[in-house]
Amino acid sequence: MENSSTSSALVSPAAARIIPFAVFIGFIVLQSAAGERLLSMGMDTGWFYPARTIVVALLLLAFWRHYSELHVFAGVTGQRILVAFAAGVGVFLLWINLDFPWAALGKPSAFDPTLPDGSGLAWGFVGFRLLGLAVVVPVMEELFWRSFLLRWVDKQDFLASDPRKASLRAVILCALLFASEHNLWLAGLLAGVVYSLVYMRGGNLWLPIISHATTNAVLGWWILTTKQWQFW
Repeated sequence: MENSSTSSALVSPAAARIIPFAVFIGFIVLQSAAGERLLSMGMDTGWFYPARTIVVALLLLAFWRHYSELHVFAGVTGQRILVAFAAGVGVFLLWINLDFPWAALGKPSAFDPTLPDGSGLAWGFVGFRLLGLAVVVPVMEELFWRSFLLRWVDKQDFLASDPRKASLRAVILCALLFASEHNLWLAGLLAGVVYSLVYMRGGNLWLPIISHATTNAVLGWWILTTKQWQFW
C-alpha cells in the first residue's frame, strides 16, 4: 500500500491526463519536422503511427488508476448511450461535409495504406490506424480536453469541478483549442462543442468517449470504403 501511494503521489491528476496527450502531439511534431528528411534518406516513416499508438496506449494503461472518472459508470444509461452514439454519427457527418478549403488548416496527412503494387491494403498499418483512431485517441483526448481542460478552466482543482456545471467560457475555449489541433478546424470546433455538451448532459466521461469513438470508427470505415485518404 505504501509503494502504491508513493507511486500515485509522483504523478499529479493533471499530469496523468496531460502526458499522454503531450506525447501524442510530440510524435506528430516529430513526424512533421523529420518525416521528409527521413524519406529522403530512404527510411520508412510508416512506423510513426504504430509507435505513437503503442506508446500512448501504454501511458494510458500506466496511469489508469489515476483516471477516477473512468472507474465510475453512474449516469451511463441506455438512453444516454444512444444519444452519445447519435452525437458521434452527427459529428462524422459534419466532418466529411465541412472540408472547405477555408475551413482547413494546412494540408491533411492523407495516409494512403494501398500497397505499392496496388494489390490491396497494408492491413497491419490499417489495423494500427483504426486502433488509434477508434480506441486510443478517444480515450486520450477526452481525458485531456474534457476531463482535464474543460473543468480546469473553471476550477484548478478540476477533479472537484462538476462537468454538468461547466461554464460557457470553458466550453468555448476548450472547443477553440480542440479545433486548432485538427486540420479541419471548423469541423473540429463543432465536434469540441458537441463532445462537451454530451459530457455536461450526462456528467460521465464515458459518454463523450463513446461519441468520439463512434465518430472516429465510422470515419475510419467510411475512409476505407470510399478511399478518401485525405480524411485520415
